[in-house]
Amino acid sequence: MPYSHISDFPADILARAAKVRLACFDVDGTLTDGRLVFDSDGREIKAFHSRDGQGLTLLRRAGIPVAFVTARGGVIAELRAAELGVQAFTKVRDKLACVGEIAAGMGIGMDAVAFMGDDYSDLGVLQAAGLSVAPADAHAWVRERVHWRTIANGGAGAARELCDLLLAAQGHADAMLRQALHTGPLPA
Repeated sequence: MPYSHISDFPADILARAAKVRLACFDVDGTLTDGRLVFDSDGREIKAFHSRDGQGLTLLRRAGIPVAFVTARGGVIAELRAAELGVQAFTKVRDKLACVGEIAAGMGIGMDAVAFMGDDYSDLGVLQAAGLSVAPADAHAWVRERVHWRTIANGGAGAARELCDLLLAAQGHADAMLRQALHTGPLPA
């Protein structure tokens, strides 16, 4: 059962989430289910979950920048990032260095970064992030070393859980819900 209210999140995770000023996501296995599918012409196909996209959009609306950081290349992650209005860093050999540069460019430390990843190439940045998160079906090496794990699998709403956590911890979730329901004053 997904987290639905701020009281559902552990206090130590809420404290970490309240400090986040940049949210970064691996792509394959985090924003997708991790399968690599190719059509008969060798073109890669990926499936992204619409709820994850909505969560990423809500983060941006709340003023939390979002970046995709992936070791794989390909136009699909770049297209999805452009569609959502987020940055995409592809063919990244050193995710920790990449995220560190993004954070430094924003004038923040790694303690203000949330990173969600699922496998070996994510371990370095996950260990350095102020909030490290893995989808439920992440590799055991990752699951054992993150601050928090989602209930959903990668590509099946895991990213949305992290988005909801950040929005709740930073006081944006209730106002956004009121706005969507038109039941209270709109957030400033």
